Amino acid sequence: MTLRRIALASSTAIALSLPSLAQAQDVTIVQPGAVGEETTALSADEAIKLADASYTEDDVAFMRGMIHHHHQAQLMAALAEDRTNRPELIEAAGRIDASQGDEIAFMRTWLTDRGLKAPDPAMHAQHVAMGHMEEMTMPGMATKEQMAELATLSGVAFDRMFLRLMIAHHEGALRMVEDLLDQPGSAYDPALADFAADVRNEQQAEIDRMARLLDSLSDDPRATLAAGFRDAGEAAWNMQLVSAQPKAPGFFDPENPAGLRPEKPKSPDSEDVEEVAEADEEAGEGDAREPSLVERAPLFSFSNTDMAFQDRTLFVGNYHGFQVYDLGDDGIPTLRAAVVCPGGQGDVSAVGNLLIMSVEQTRGRKDCGTQGVREDVSDERFRGVRIFDISDPYRPKQVGQVQTCRGSHTHSVVSGPGEDNTLVIYNSGTSFVRDDEELAGCNSDYAAADTSYFSIDVIEVPVDNPAAARIVDSPRVFGIDDKVASLWPGGDHGDDTQDTRRTDQCHDITVFPAKNIAAGACSGNGILLDITNPRAPKRIDSVTDDGFAYWHSATFNNDGTKVMYTDEWGGGGRPRCRAKDKRNWGADAIYDIDGTELVYRSHYKLPAPQTEKENCVAHNGSIIPVPGRDIYVQAWYQGGISVVDFTDSANPVEIAYFDRGPVDEKQLITGGYWSAYWYGGKIYGTEIARGLDVFELAPSEHLSAAEIAAAKAAIYEDDRFNPQQQTEVTWPAEVMALALIDQLVRAEALNPAEAAMLKVVAEEGRPFSVVGAGMIAKKIAETADPAQAAQLGALREALTSMNGG
Repeated sequence: MTLRRIALASSTAIALSLPSLAQAQDVTIVQPGAVGEETTALSADEAIKLADASYTEDDVAFMRGMIHHHHQAQLMAALAEDRTNRPELIEAAGRIDASQGDEIAFMRTWLTDRGLKAPDPAMHAQHVAMGHMEEMTMPGMATKEQMAELATLSGVAFDRMFLRLMIAHHEGALRMVEDLLDQPGSAYDPALADFAADVRNEQQAEIDRMARLLDSLSDDPRATLAAGFRDAGEAAWNMQLVSAQPKAPGFFDPENPAGLRPEKPKSPDSEDVEEVAEADEEAGEGDAREPSLVERAPLFSFSNTDMAFQDRTLFVGNYHGFQVYDLGDDGIPTLRAAVVCPGGQGDVSAVGNLLIMSVEQTRGRKDCGTQGVREDVSDERFRGVRIFDISDPYRPKQVGQVQTCRGSHTHSVVSGPGEDNTLVIYNSGTSFVRDDEELAGCNSDYAAADTSYFSIDVIEVPVDNPAAARIVDSPRVFGIDDKVASLWPGGDHGDDTQDTRRTDQCHDITVFPAKNIAAGACSGNGILLDITNPRAPKRIDSVTDDGFAYWHSATFNNDGTKVMYTDEWGGGGRPRCRAKDKRNWGADAIYDIDGTELVYRSHYKLPAPQTEKENCVAHNGSIIPVPGRDIYVQAWYQGGISVVDFTDSANPVEIAYFDRGPVDEKQLITGGYWSAYWYGGKIYGTEIARGLDVFELAPSEHLSAAEIAAAKAAIYEDDRFNPQQQTEVTWPAEVMALALIDQLVRAEALNPAEAAMLKVVAEEGRPFSVVGAGMIAKKIAETADPAQAAQLGALREALTSMNGG
């Protein structure tokens, strides 16, 4: 026998003898206790059971918790039959009751089959009601108070609360599944894994059905508008559309102007989608099938973006360049030029003979070429701030460029030209850091002392020599002392809160030079800056919000005593205004400014529900300059335009709106209003997909003709409006007085006779009488409302200033 055969024979003999040897051995199996506790002897069966890998404690906790979770859904469903006459809601409640009951039975069996205790949710609920036990609280579950309130409602009130609670309940179940799957070793058991997948799929489908039903309950005209690119349904309240213009030629694809995703080519063996859909509809089987579409929509190659106004010229930014309009004496725009210079995002500002433009995409070229840049590192690439000479606005010339490490998403003109004939600009880059081989000094290492994250850029532009524009500093406005990062680190804020971006950038920085302050909307924080020295901004306060995903933009009121921040939850391309969406997610947050502190007062969100096919979230807006009031006009993408009064910063109220239906009935296309700004007596809205719209406000119970006239007569410094540079607005005394009189009558602080007397003074320019001044002084002394006292004081000052007092 060879040595190899001897070795094989020996190993085989040993292997065959192992079971008998194991049985013959006397092995002690023990489990040590905690410190100070005795060691426990175990049998082999007990040891095996302890090491059983078929399920984990997380699996058991999930099943037990989900039993109680499902049971509450059954309790809510049981209320529907006697409290609603809506067949589709009764059908949904029946479907929920049946499915949750079947799943509770499965979960209890799964537990008992493994020798584990299966809770009886009905008994638990009974003990809770008797006060013997605490109620189970898991993600999405309604509170005892909410359940009690639901049981008191009927009709539409019940329908709304039922659907909101049930949607939140189902979303909680999805979160429980995700939390389970995040645990190591969980859902190893095939039956449990299949069950978790079924819960996720079925509850998501139910959420979608309930969300559509909840949307249909709204009596707001905006909730049910028909879809269309140029012929969508429209709804307006207290404002009217006076002009709607398409984009310039060359700024849209004539073969696909709406930017729709094309259908995939049919294969010879594919089903005829329309025939199958018709057959399904006739048979009453499910939802009609839709054509198969390519996975991605076209790039934002032609999307309209932000605006800038100077004198009677309007510049409209675009990912493809910018368009130039002559506003004329009536404010209705006439397109005069289209400037092709791709690079995105294309936000613009105008100062004198210079136009500043932000460029962030890697396809941007120094020469404004449309061929893009394909190389990872290229001397042809441009990402930063372009500078154009617009002395002839219809034939702009590029006269300066400032390359930046993260490109330029937006920028703010802070000061200038001034005595030194220099502009100071803050640049906000939000993209990745470019390679230092392409731009020296760029560093993408977050932890490095010279990292290109956690800063903004301060740029100087010599007006007489824009080619010499340069970055003069990159202040660490997010840090403290030598630490570059001291603000929000990224992540969520706890249970049921938003996952918020880390603060290593600002999206927008709105500067208010007259007040020496700036408000930064900086990804994970809202910040307040002291810009007394424009070249050295200093952070003086910062705030977080557990409902904000991405701090996007900021706007001050005219006094600089309040600031409204926006949250771009979903990045602008997602439907975030559905009836099921949280009211403080994708919303505005309003803060009072108390000295150097930001004091939270309220949230505001578009009140009308939008559909799954409409990207909608808070976006860019501006103050409508009505003296004595804080009024804000705001774009909500495909949510339309909303006008909100936030004079009482704790109770903002919508006072006007305009909206269209979705761009397309079947596809979610990024469209709607990017920006909505007041200028020269009108509201201008850049419509991402369609073009440019112009609106006028109509007098209403919320806004009088005199107040609108005052806003139209507002005086802006240099007749200029740049989106991230606020100007302190002033008014002629007469129009200011008439507006304030109407406000005081509305608030019942003046009676009609008193108002009539004061209007004569304002309208006819008569000297303000001692009697009138005394009457106002008496009312100021008597009122307990500080806002009314301020309005009365402003009225007295305006009337006194007329004709020398």
